[in-house]
Amino acid sequence: MGEFELIRNYFAAAPCAQGGEGVALGIGDDCALLAIPPGEQLAVSTDTLVAGVHFPDPCDPFLLGQRSLAVAVSDLAAMGAQPLAFTLALTLPAVTTDWLQAYARGLNQMAQACGVALVGGDTTRGPLSLTMTVFGRLPSGQALTRGGARPGDVLCVGGELGNAAGALPLVLGQRHAEPAVAEPLLAHYWSPRPQIELGLALRGRASAAMDISDGLLADCGHIAQASGVALQVEQERLPLSKALVAFFGRRDAEPAALSGGDDYVLLFTVPPVRLSQLQAEGLPIHVIGRVTEGQGVMLVDRSGRDITPQTRGYQHFRETP
Repeated sequence: MGEFELIRNYFAAAPCAQGGEGVALGIGDDCALLAIPPGEQLAVSTDTLVAGVHFPDPCDPFLLGQRSLAVAVSDLAAMGAQPLAFTLALTLPAVTTDWLQAYARGLNQMAQACGVALVGGDTTRGPLSLTMTVFGRLPSGQALTRGGARPGDVLCVGGELGNAAGALPLVLGQRHAEPAVAEPLLAHYWSPRPQIELGLALRGRASAAMDISDGLLADCGHIAQASGVALQVEQERLPLSKALVAFFGRRDAEPAALSGGDDYVLLFTVPPVRLSQLQAEGLPIHVIGRVTEGQGVMLVDRSGRDITPQTRGYQHFRETP
């Protein structure tokens, strides 16, 4: 099967590739054309997932299709952008019909759930990797960035932390658990749900935002550095799921929440005057700390003692001892 036949059979015919609002021209030409209304900006982000680094190989291609798109769309949610379209650059070691069918089904399911259209991409032969470029739209000047946090703001997250890190031993086959514990953890790893609604609601309200991919403390560090402030995380306020605590125990669940990564929930700061309004709207908001003068990130216990761990999160290319 050639490249163009592969694209035509498995991707161009998918429901998510049939265009939609904001897509003037989709798959079939040298470029896609996106229509952005006057007064709006285009948000663009690219994510690459590599077999053996970002996901185990082999794995279920249907679940991989969901995960590979969800983690990219999460970046749009973090900027307060409405998802519009995406491209896929797919590198495959070989063409396997069953694998492609399952991957395309998972991809299409997540695309429709996120309201994002497939508008192009590329295929090539090589070690398995997936590169998504996502496009979103938002009113000019209303993008959520990492650089606006101010002392006095409260520090919040959009959901439970550590579930994906809890799932990793299950994904790798290192441990097993009863379905009531394993299923919610695995669902969070393979099918994270980009917090699009929350991101849209934070426009004009949050002072800084990003999604958690490398771990809570590591990503807090990105906001602290970009904003020129210090972030204080309160140990007792970490939102941990019942499944994570049941699987790891409280003692090991906390490190997973602090540095495990792959949560893909929003991390944001907001002035206290706007917090109650957001909470009244029923949005998934957990206050976990505050913004202070200074620089850096500190984890504190109930008494205010600094208990910040040395491990903050995941970094590519970091030297190992």
